[in-house]
Amino acid sequence: MTKKELSEKLSAEFETSKVEAEKMVNFIFDTISSTLVSREEVAIAGFGKFVTSERAAREGVNPSTGAKIQIAATTVAKFKVAKQLKEAVAK
Repeated sequence: MTKKELSEKLSAEFETSKVEAEKMVNFIFDTISSTLVSREEVAIAGFGKFVTSERAAREGVNPSTGAKIQIAATTVAKFKVAKQLKEAVAK
């Protein structure tokens, strides 16, 4: 499902315009993004948690040349699935 499809489904379910539904979907994703940028977690009961994690610097290998390279430390976003969602998908 794409953002557009999600907006259309929201619009149909709550009998609102597609423009308003798109604004709501964008607001939700923008809020999740800005919360993660500030290194806070977003927990949605029954769905899961969006968190950030620090990935340490490490040494890697360039696959085409075999040369060793340094990979910089970085912060990444992760999603941890809630037990209820995991069980629902497994059925």
